[in-house]
Amino acid sequence: MRIAIAGAGNVGRSIAQELIDNGHQVMLIERQPKMLRPDRVPAADWVLADACELASLEEADVAGCDVVVAATGDDKVNLVVSLLAKTEFAVPRVVARVNRAENEWLFTEQWGVDVAVSKPRVMAALVEEAVTVGDLVRLMTFRQGEANLVEITLPPTAPYVGQPIHAVPIPRDAALVAIVRGKRVLVPTPDDPIEAGDELVFVCTAAVEDDVRAVILGPASADRHRNRS
Repeated sequence: MRIAIAGAGNVGRSIAQELIDNGHQVMLIERQPKMLRPDRVPAADWVLADACELASLEEADVAGCDVVVAATGDDKVNLVVSLLAKTEFAVPRVVARVNRAENEWLFTEQWGVDVAVSKPRVMAALVEEAVTVGDLVRLMTFRQGEANLVEITLPPTAPYVGQPIHAVPIPRDAALVAIVRGKRVLVPTPDDPIEAGDELVFVCTAAVEDDVRAVILGPASADRHRNRS
């Protein structure tokens, strides 16, 4: 994919390097000359420009990008970049960094944002994912489709432990996309059994999260969650 990243600070450069390592073509757009450090990510295309200016984005051919990442440290800038990328250049996928938690509500499809990434939310999710067994943990929200990436670590008492995936009545609007077993990531097939300790990763709408919880962990787990809520 061809990916444009607005903001060449530590976050932007880290994202760029990882994407390049995965075989993608990356352009870093930075408006501050002192932040232009091509030696840090030599395989990226570096552009000195203001990503909030329409002319700069046109000159950088953002319309030819598959993804735009708004990764600056300024939420206002990230919102403007997202809106321009989506509405003016019809970029298929826009990912925006949320710096301040109180601004997270703004990062929606109305501002052109497909996926909003809040570092505190991601950190909290990772902490929960590391310590939580027997509950559903929301890892990420995909704003445009109103879907969530969620994870459930199976306790030994889960009702379908030891049974193949095709025996699990996964609710509509939910899909099991991966199983993390120890250090392995498995692409699930219908005949694969699920085991205690497996981390099941689903994409589902918010409306069916309780249904997923009830199926995978049992109705009592869903009831306990509703009582806490």
